[in-house]
Amino acid sequence: MEKIEPARLEYLREHGTPFSSTYGDVYYSVHGGPEQARHVFLAGNALPQRWRGCDRFVILETGFGLGLNFLTTWQAWQADPQACRRLHFISIEKHPFNLADLAAAQKAWPEFAELAAELHKNWPPLTPGLHRLYLAGGRLILTLVFGDATTQLRALNAAVDAFYLDGFSPARNPEAWSPFLCKALARLAAPDATLATWTVAGDVRRALIDAEFEVFKGPGFAGKRQMLTGRFRSRRPNRHAAPSDRRAIVLGAGIAGCTSAHRLAAAGWQVTLIDQGEGPGTAASSNIAGMLRPLPSADDNRLSRLTRAGFLATRALLQSLPEARWNDCGVLHLAREPEHEAQQKRAVDNLGFPEDILRFVDQDEAGRLLGRPVGSGGWWFAKGGWVQPPSVCRAALTAFPERIDRRFNTHVERLEHNDNGWCCFAADGQLIAQAPVLIIACGATATRFEQLAWLPQRAARGQVSHLPPEQAPALQAVLFHIGYAMPEVDGSRLIGASLAYEDEDGNERLSDHRDNLARLNLTFPGAYTAIDPAKLHGRVGFRPMSPDRLPIVGPVPKPLPAGTVGRLHALPRYPGLWCVQGFGARGIVWSALMADLLLSRLEGEPLPLENDLVEALDPGRFLIKPAYRPVDKE
Repeated sequence: MEKIEPARLEYLREHGTPFSSTYGDVYYSVHGGPEQARHVFLAGNALPQRWRGCDRFVILETGFGLGLNFLTTWQAWQADPQACRRLHFISIEKHPFNLADLAAAQKAWPEFAELAAELHKNWPPLTPGLHRLYLAGGRLILTLVFGDATTQLRALNAAVDAFYLDGFSPARNPEAWSPFLCKALARLAAPDATLATWTVAGDVRRALIDAEFEVFKGPGFAGKRQMLTGRFRSRRPNRHAAPSDRRAIVLGAGIAGCTSAHRLAAAGWQVTLIDQGEGPGTAASSNIAGMLRPLPSADDNRLSRLTRAGFLATRALLQSLPEARWNDCGVLHLAREPEHEAQQKRAVDNLGFPEDILRFVDQDEAGRLLGRPVGSGGWWFAKGGWVQPPSVCRAALTAFPERIDRRFNTHVERLEHNDNGWCCFAADGQLIAQAPVLIIACGATATRFEQLAWLPQRAARGQVSHLPPEQAPALQAVLFHIGYAMPEVDGSRLIGASLAYEDEDGNERLSDHRDNLARLNLTFPGAYTAIDPAKLHGRVGFRPMSPDRLPIVGPVPKPLPAGTVGRLHALPRYPGLWCVQGFGARGIVWSALMADLLLSRLEGEPLPLENDLVEALDPGRFLIKPAYRPVDKE
């Protein structure tokens, strides 16, 4: 993992133009930034003409810088009455600006003030990886990729219609114009993709030609005599076609199903949501509160990258749902013993994340943040907190009531595929719903369907306890140690949770209440001994757990003996059948991100995660690898 080193906001003395001392080059022409962007990148890619009448259009930029090309493109797209329905803008930046410097620099362009304000409101923390921002009511999707373009381009999955090649000068930053990078661009190019750049350097032209681009010199901007445009020569078929029929059935109204239905509806899909419960969020998603925070590791492993991306995606979703109940009071993850405390410190130092995402606090500061003394230091997640899952489910479904047909108290007994798509049947054989796409998101019960009976997902029984606030010490933040404890929510202070496999008992058990209290008494000796566990109430839920603790999201493969096929892409799949499963105890963290991934794959749009993470989530992974798979450490 490479730490993110933010750019410094510097200016050329004689012109007042933003300048990078790292690369010895300016961020845009001293003769006028927006005019250069319009001449070189929009006109060079025949925009806005090429996006007109399209369902979607995808642009990729090598070098976000101060966001000038993005803001100029956004303005042109917003002003075009014939613009594409959805515009994707992907931009890679090795040294992003922090929000304060970005906002200060963008004041130079008052014509973009309104757009810049929306960008600033959604600007992500400077952590490695992909950050997806939904702007302009969700029709403009900005995917910021923080990292080195030479490695990050290989991690992307997209079909790009237009490239903005806008790195620093080839003489100053040759890696951003290398033959290797140009071949990576070709891998992402859609049929008839175009490119534009201000440089006409011979090495750049030759590298692009070798990567199957035709290139042409044209008049440059202002004092620059020439610029370069190009078109992709290859006639390979479009591997990312958009669907012609946007109808889907979602089985399950927990947080996985409701966020999936919400994301589909937001993109214009008509969704039929089916659940056997009385309403949304009544099964494993029924707790009054759950924890929201990432799970770091010193080596930033897959689980860490996914929980961080999921954490940020969930926060973005919550901020867009006014009726969802949540509180970013912070999460304190105390160390278990001195060795664990040292590991936590090393992880913080190695990762180098912004302090509002992760920092280590000593024992005294941990106690102040929590509101009571503790026995060790630990990780502090300032933007973490608690979320009420049922409220998120309700808010997600009511955001697009005209596009989500909700059918509760409905039991689906059997699934069948025919020429008209997927059919859901009741026990008496009656047809409940039919659509070309079916998404199974029903948690622990999913494997009762024939199509998922082979999936190595198992149900984990968990019980939480609700403590009376007058008997439980108040907490100012969410605590995770041996167990977890919440601040007061709806008149209770939730603690938990027990964990048991091969246990189908849905009733509360006194022994689990005792265990929940015992774990908390280890954190706060004697603080909870006066509470009678026999008088406690709580909830029991069954969490869908995968063998490797990662979600199971993607097109459902047909069952084969493990190892019969060696690669994911070679697995035979059920047409139109998808699953969003295996969230375990992290439904709050995973749900928004997995809904984004699901929609992007269904639409053939750029994916919100790197290729290796997408493959790590694919349900087919259990069919192509041995039974033993390494699990990322928690």
